[in-house]
Amino acid sequence: MRITTRLALLALSLFCCLPTARADEGLWLPLLLKQLNEADMRSKGLKLSAEQIYSVNQGSLKDAVVQFGGGCTGEIVSDQGLLLTNHHCGYGQIQQHSSVEKDYLTNGYWAMNRAEELPNPGLTATFIVRMEDVTSQILAGVPTNSITEADREKLVQTNIQRVAQAAVQNTHYQSFIRPFYNGNEYYMFITEVFQDIRLVGAPPSSIGKFGGDTDNWAWPRHTGDFSIFRIYAGPDNKPAPYSADNKPFKPRHHLPISLSGIKPGDFTLVFGFPGRTNEYLTSWGVDEVYSLSNPAKIKVRDAKLRILDQDMKASDKVRIQYSAKYAGIANYWKKWIGETRGLKKLDAVTRKQEQEAKFTQWAQHGTEAQQAAYAPLLPQLEKNYRAVRDYTLARDYVTEAALGIELIAYANSLLPLVDMVEKKAPAADVATAVARAKKGVAGFFRNYSAATDRKVAAALLPLYADGTPATLLPGYVQALQKQYPGKPGWASFVNALYDKSKLTTESSAQAVLDEVAKGNLRVLRDDPATQLANAIITHYRAAILPAYTTHTDNIALLQRTYVAGLRQMHTDRKFYPDANSTLRVSYGQVAAYEPADGVQYDYFTDLDGIMEKADPTNPDFEVPARLAELYQKKDYGPYALNGTVPVAFIATNHTTGGNSGSPVINGNGELIGINFDRNWEGTMSDIMFDPDRVRNITLDVRYLLFVVDKYAGAGHLVKEMTIVGASTAAAPEAGKDAKKVKLKRKEKAGAVN
Repeated sequence: MRITTRLALLALSLFCCLPTARADEGLWLPLLLKQLNEADMRSKGLKLSAEQIYSVNQGSLKDAVVQFGGGCTGEIVSDQGLLLTNHHCGYGQIQQHSSVEKDYLTNGYWAMNRAEELPNPGLTATFIVRMEDVTSQILAGVPTNSITEADREKLVQTNIQRVAQAAVQNTHYQSFIRPFYNGNEYYMFITEVFQDIRLVGAPPSSIGKFGGDTDNWAWPRHTGDFSIFRIYAGPDNKPAPYSADNKPFKPRHHLPISLSGIKPGDFTLVFGFPGRTNEYLTSWGVDEVYSLSNPAKIKVRDAKLRILDQDMKASDKVRIQYSAKYAGIANYWKKWIGETRGLKKLDAVTRKQEQEAKFTQWAQHGTEAQQAAYAPLLPQLEKNYRAVRDYTLARDYVTEAALGIELIAYANSLLPLVDMVEKKAPAADVATAVARAKKGVAGFFRNYSAATDRKVAAALLPLYADGTPATLLPGYVQALQKQYPGKPGWASFVNALYDKSKLTTESSAQAVLDEVAKGNLRVLRDDPATQLANAIITHYRAAILPAYTTHTDNIALLQRTYVAGLRQMHTDRKFYPDANSTLRVSYGQVAAYEPADGVQYDYFTDLDGIMEKADPTNPDFEVPARLAELYQKKDYGPYALNGTVPVAFIATNHTTGGNSGSPVINGNGELIGINFDRNWEGTMSDIMFDPDRVRNITLDVRYLLFVVDKYAGAGHLVKEMTIVGASTAAAPEAGKDAKKVKLKRKEKAGAVN
């Protein structure tokens, strides 16, 4: 039986004349577009020059793109510093402003004037002023051999600090330098970091998170995943701490917004800060991810998510406390599941082995220098990967299971106080550290439920004890295993732990720190949570981390040489560096795809699909009454197409974590959407790219504007933006012929089952 979505592919006859769109692999440095990518980008539909994308001398697309906080991207869409990003990127800020009485997560938030825009302490927006190849400066004086990876890194870091500081001396700019191609090259980034970022608007979660975890990492998608902020600056338009006197930032460039829409084959450019990829891993690295690390982390997070889900559904207070935490945990839990399946489907280990066989043959039949440099590499990599496996697993169980228990993680954060006092650190230093810890108490307990965490501990401690290789489990925990056997035993231990610890409530934690401030260390040192955390972390640092670091340092050194060899072996290939949270460009085209035999997905979704998914009994698919009302009236304004509103579309761009919130730009340099996800079948693209299945998922800007204007009544924000083009088809009047339009589209798509 042939399975299709409601909006399945158009008839094959309509596609016979369209260009074949395949996923476009690569996360490219904007600095190098002219020499590496401009011609290819133009062949796919780009109308701009490389200089218009990245320029130091004039305003360009890069000047409208920011790193939002530490892990997302945002784009500037007005000359008043208005910033768009994903709802899930602004989720933490929305949550911090929310309470049971003012539930902005559930109801959304819209500032109807500048005075209502909410400040967000600690949130930053970072522009890239320029980037520069500084490889020769960073590697100056660094030996190419006869040096350990650790010693090499010390020399590199010394050079990085010197070069980075000199570049911004006597300016308000900041700088950082990152390795590329596994440390074969280094690039410096000069940045301008703004500190006064205010929340302007956010849709309710029933729009911003529509589909929830059910649809996360999946296509077709109907999520209005956006939030709106504004950058404020001092009187000189430069970064300044929050002040009521600050003014909206005036950018060098802001993105015009196109209402012209998209069609298959259209050029798409994603500009953002992708977090991390590992495209040049060896077969042993891929196998470690696929068969060892991912399964362990998935198991732990699965157990934790079930508990959080139950408690969040039972209590609005817990729901608000844990919404951001849950989203963060669930995001990569589902991603790892898809990644593991994708690697299996691609037979990734075998494909890497085939590449390694070719590399070995090339190395062994090359010059003497080539043989000496590259022939021994792969056996040494295999040796280190095999040696590090148990340590990798033990490390994963510490970070995911042990420290996944908030009480243990919190106690661990206080361990430095114990260490400082026992080592007789200066009294002033101890006082400063205690004051800092006391200041953090309220923030921790604002989003903490001891009752929920107790359940998490009862589930995760057995997983930690059973999953860690026996030889790497702390003696303290081994003793607990014998004293409290099986899950009932662990439950008994956990109850005693939470009943006796003084770190489970805000008042008692403050009292503990008050005692530490007086010099009474015992109350903290002897707390059962501190004792457990100390036993786990001390053992980790002594028995796991050193060996793990030794082997991973060896792997890093060998991997750097391996990547250098691959580039030397394939001189006709354009290599892009792995993502490392620096500004990158990826480009592709709007395209449908076939995820599996007999399954075909179209390239877009719309408001009709939201209503078809609507289910008031399922929190993931609740539809706000106002949205349903607009749908019934067909009150779509200028944002309609064929009697509905486009919601999302997919294209072939290479993206990863950190690209959330990235602008998706057409060939004319206009914003057509906001990147917010990848398809589940493409999540393995961080390690191995599949051109037939990888798709990035984009919120159509027309749905964003529709929600802001027609749903929220915040049309003043739309007026502030630069809107170009018009919808490619007018909406039928008040729903006229809407049913016929829908039926016609289904007929064009073929049978729907």
